[in-house]
Amino acid sequence: MSTSYPPYEERSSDSPLVHSFGWGCTEREGVTPMNADSQCYLLITYQDGKTRVALGGAVTKTWYMPYSAGGEWLGIRFTTGTFMPHMPTNCLVNNLIYLPEAAGNRFWLNGCAWEVPALENADSFVKRLLQEEVLVHDPLLNAVLCDQPQDVSFSTVRRRFLRASGVTPGVMHQIQRARKAALLLKNGVSILDTVYETGYFDQPHLTRSLKHFMGYTPAQLLRAYSL
Repeated sequence: MSTSYPPYEERSSDSPLVHSFGWGCTEREGVTPMNADSQCYLLITYQDGKTRVALGGAVTKTWYMPYSAGGEWLGIRFTTGTFMPHMPTNCLVNNLIYLPEAAGNRFWLNGCAWEVPALENADSFVKRLLQEEVLVHDPLLNAVLCDQPQDVSFSTVRRRFLRASGVTPGVMHQIQRARKAALLLKNGVSILDTVYETGYFDQPHLTRSLKHFMGYTPAQLLRAYSL
């Protein structure tokens, strides 16, 4: 079984709570790497006439998700700090939790039956989640990650990071640094310049971080995106 990213498309959203919507299909079976990320997301899969809805959380190490041929999917990736307060985020870290099905193309979420969204009404679906307070946002996370001074204690910051994301501020900083390094390498920046730009101690430090968080070494990323 091959390891690859199946073809997909992506678009942004007008909602400040949504980072992006993604969708695609799987022509053959395979396994896709799930690389480090700090956002929660909702994933809808369509396979053999069956629809499944799942919630996922922060990814703190590369793991692999199998997929089958002939499937379709829609993903809603929320912004950092956006979460569902009724769902303990620590249970979502490096994990997918499938939500119970309800009758009539619906699924159960926070005690209510919700219609499974499609790409065409995904923005309205997110707006309803916000109105019903099923989805909330804590702006503290982005403020801390942007090094903005906060008039709260470190323990409060840590508690709110864990509540909104399931991970500590330190882990989230590491994830974002690894993602930035991977993006620089994909854009053709040299390994040594990437080490400097992202504040790693040296090249071995960068290599260990990318292997853990992104599943590839810097050299592998450079080769993959120079073809």
